[in-house]
Amino acid sequence: MRITIIGSGNVATHLAAAFKNAGHRIVQVYSRDAQNAALLAYHVKAEPINDLAQIDTETDLFVISIKDDAIGPVAEQLAKYDKLMVHTSGATHIFALQAYAEQVGVFYPLQTFSKTRELNFSEVPLCIEAATEAIAKQLTQLAQTISNHVYQADSAQRKILHLAAVFACNFPNYLYNVAQQLLAGHQLDFNLIRPLILETALKAQSSLPASVQTGPAIRRDEITMHDHLRLLENQADLQALYHLLSQGIIKMDIDLHGDK
Repeated sequence: MRITIIGSGNVATHLAAAFKNAGHRIVQVYSRDAQNAALLAYHVKAEPINDLAQIDTETDLFVISIKDDAIGPVAEQLAKYDKLMVHTSGATHIFALQAYAEQVGVFYPLQTFSKTRELNFSEVPLCIEAATEAIAKQLTQLAQTISNHVYQADSAQRKILHLAAVFACNFPNYLYNVAQQLLAGHQLDFNLIRPLILETALKAQSSLPASVQTGPAIRRDEITMHDHLRLLENQADLQALYHLLSQGIIKMDIDLHGDK
């Protein structure tokens, strides 16, 4: 398939590489930043452009992988070419494209991406939504060329997936930063808890999180929790966060097993 990538960020970079590696042709890479367009285009052997007026109409698919609030305006500009177009957002409704065109869909990779970190795209879940059954079939076939995990998910389901991903990925990463700052404040190396972080993540690959919960809250260890709160006495925001999360763990355990 001939594919034009609209965007040059983390998702666009990994998708473009996956498509190219699967044998698809990347026709163009668009970015408002000419340097960013050129860098990604170089890696996928495409033409870089930084003006939508330079679009090559000899393409089969526009993949719009940009900030959510820019999807609609860009789709409006691309609609005149009457090509299939998809966006890659987890939080944006398919209506953002349907407002301007009929041949539309969503191609949402459920993963966290960084340009500097390689990953095996065949293991990335791809969530598909389409305006018609025919488009859904076409996008599913395309998705299966780059991923072994392809799912159908409508806009409402995708919003829940995106919300769950924030809880599973973005929030824990923030908490890693909190832990790193606490350690640094006492001249302790973050490397000390990297194995702990890895083991926790590995448990979640084979067990439901509630069944492998550990720590003072699940044990109702009030002495340790009060000691932890005392250590945070000059950081009211972290005290509140610690208390909220601890109470959440306790409630989860009560809901599953009853009060102890």
